[in-house]
Amino acid sequence: MNSWQTVLVALTIPQVVSGLDNGIGLKPHMGWSSWNVAQCDAASAKYALATADKFISLGLRDLGYEYINIDDCWSTKSRDSAGRLVPDPAKWPNGIKAVTDRIHSMGLKFGLYGCAGDKTCAGYPGNEGHERSDVAQLVSWGVDFWKYDNCYTPCRQNPRPQTCTSPAGTTKTWYAPMRDAILGVQNTKKLHFNLCNWGRDEVWTWGASYGHSWRMSVDNWGDWASVERIGSAAAGIHQYSGPGGFNDLDMLYLGSSKLNVNQERLHFGLWAITKSPLVLGLDLDKISNSTLTIVRNKGLIDINQDSLGKAATTFRPPGAAAPVGGKIYPYWAGPLSDGVVIGLCAGTSAGTYSVNFKDVPGLGGSGAYAWKEMYTGQTGNGASVSFSIDLHDMRVIKVTKAAQNKEKALF
Repeated sequence: MNSWQTVLVALTIPQVVSGLDNGIGLKPHMGWSSWNVAQCDAASAKYALATADKFISLGLRDLGYEYINIDDCWSTKSRDSAGRLVPDPAKWPNGIKAVTDRIHSMGLKFGLYGCAGDKTCAGYPGNEGHERSDVAQLVSWGVDFWKYDNCYTPCRQNPRPQTCTSPAGTTKTWYAPMRDAILGVQNTKKLHFNLCNWGRDEVWTWGASYGHSWRMSVDNWGDWASVERIGSAAAGIHQYSGPGGFNDLDMLYLGSSKLNVNQERLHFGLWAITKSPLVLGLDLDKISNSTLTIVRNKGLIDINQDSLGKAATTFRPPGAAAPVGGKIYPYWAGPLSDGVVIGLCAGTSAGTYSVNFKDVPGLGGSGAYAWKEMYTGQTGNGASVSFSIDLHDMRVIKVTKAAQNKEKALF
């Protein structure tokens, strides 16, 4: 009996599960995904291995970027006679496992893409009705990450459209079988399960019982409007992110011709402090120096990966205007294991943005504070900060008790 058959036999045992808590996903995942690079053409061994090499040569692996994730179009257009998924031999001449083994040998992890419907979004075989056998294949190949999309799912429209507007059930209905299949192999292989259900059915309220991360919106289209739409929405659902399960604000669309460098800094900084996964969606062979500087910002990465795992949200200092729906609010803050992070965003206008620490949730009270801004590297001590910020740019400040007052707990 081969390894795939062994796992498949194990999967036939009935499972009783209440949630996907298998000890992984304790911090937002970091990595790269193929789709934004060249869509279906990027779903290949060539792109996966070249990106893994770049993770090392650019120093990304050492900063925590670890997942090399291949999106839609990696298989052939039909299953084999035994009902198994078949890696496209033109894209994977040595199969999936050879690539996974190579990536693992480099100290990295490998991810693939599936879909809860009968077809993927690009029209390849979906996983509906094949959940247990498909997970068995993933385990036999050594796959670490599984992105699960929401196209061609059960629908009252006939034939099923790619995107159903009148679903026959909810996303819970068709995400549960895959969740259960993954739990069924957790003693053999622990898979990070990413729910790509486009924020439907208020997934943030139940996603932690199904997966390790969940898309909380429709796609990031690589423009400022997407950054505004997604980033502003993250404030209202911050409480649902935590170790083991995080709101996924979608791939980082850095390197997009539709974003300038200011917008890239706000995009990355806001995703980092709201504890979104940091997944690059660009060709690393073509990354600019300015974008590379942003994605290699260790201070921001450390904030994103902080062990407390609590997302920042907006706060309203005295005299500040109220938030406006769909716009990036200037004032953000969130707790860290050793301090507080403050985000100052020039989302709607350039200007001078100031904040007194006594007005920041989690700070307050007397005492001296030390601070560091993550993009400029500026540091200081005192009771407030103030920055002149250009339109659509951002400053991210980590605040801790000053050295002489460390004996006083921050919280």
